[in-house]
Amino acid sequence: MRSEETKRYKSAISGVLIVDKPIGKTSHDIVQIIRKGTGIRRIGHTGTLDPRASGVLVILIGPAVRLSEYLQSDIKRYEATIRLGSVSDTYDGDGLIETTGADMNISEDQISEAMKKFVGEIEQTPPVYSALKIKGRKAYEMAREGIDFEIPSRKVTVYSMDLIEYNPPELSVDILCSSGTYVRSIANDLGQVLGCGAYLSGLRRTLSGHFSLRDAVSIPNLEASFEEGNWYQYLIPAAEALDGYAELVVDMDEESQIRHGRRIPAQNTDSPYAKAVSEQGELIAILELDPETSEWKPKKVLYP
Repeated sequence: MRSEETKRYKSAISGVLIVDKPIGKTSHDIVQIIRKGTGIRRIGHTGTLDPRASGVLVILIGPAVRLSEYLQSDIKRYEATIRLGSVSDTYDGDGLIETTGADMNISEDQISEAMKKFVGEIEQTPPVYSALKIKGRKAYEMAREGIDFEIPSRKVTVYSMDLIEYNPPELSVDILCSSGTYVRSIANDLGQVLGCGAYLSGLRRTLSGHFSLRDAVSIPNLEASFEEGNWYQYLIPAAEALDGYAELVVDMDEESQIRHGRRIPAQNTDSPYAKAVSEQGELIAILELDPETSEWKPKKVLYP
C-alpha cells in the first residue's frame, strides 16, 4: 500500500479499545504503546488511572477521540485493598508509611458498620498528593516542595461499598462510585473511623461506564496482535461504544448534509440526542434535537 493510501486508511480507523492497564504503567504510557503499535497518532483516553492502579482504561482511536465527553461516564467500580494499622501521607503505598500502634482487634462487623458511613452522597477531601490544581499548580508538586495549602472538600457519591474479604491487617472492598471519587481518601477516612489508621495498598478498576474487564485486552495480548497485524479484533466501533443513544440511520444525502453542519428533519422522536450512523454502520455524528423546529442539528461531527 502506497504511503498516501496508508495515511488515508489509518485516518479512517475510528473506535474504542478497552485496555486492562497493568500496575506500573501510566495512562500516557498505554497511549504511547498503542500509537507505536498501530502507527496512528490520534489517540487519547477518557480518564487517567494512577500508575499503582490496574484495570479498565478506555482508549479512543482516530476520529473517535472527539467522543471523549460522551464516553466519560459518571460510574466507576473498583476493587480496593486497604491495609489497617498504618497511615500514609499520600494515602497509598507510595507515601511515607507509619504504623499507628493501634489495637487491631477489629471484627468484620465493625468494618461493615464503619463502611456504611461512606455510602451515599458524602463530603470528601482529596489527598494533598493529587493532580488537582491549586492556584494553577498541581497539588502534589506543592506538597513535595513543602508548601502549606488546603484542598477544599467536595461532594461525591458512593453507590455501594461491600466487604469482599478480611484477612487482617488487609481487607478487600468492592466500591461503586461516581467519577472523581478518591478511593485513597476513602481508605484513609475509613482508618480514622475505625481508630486504627489505614491506607490504600492496591486498586483495580473493574468498571468504567458500561465497559468492564470482560471487554478489556491485556497489554501482552495487544502487543502480540500488533505483531500479527490483527489488533482490529479488539476495536469496538464508535457507533457500538455509544451505548444508550438513539440510533438514526441516514442515507447518503442526509449524511452529506450532516458532514457540512446542516440540519436534517426529525420525525417521531422525543430523544434529545441521537447517533447518526451511515448505511454502512459508520458513526457520522452526535445529533441534538431542536424541539422548536423538529430538526436534528449536528452537535459533534466525527468526519467533517
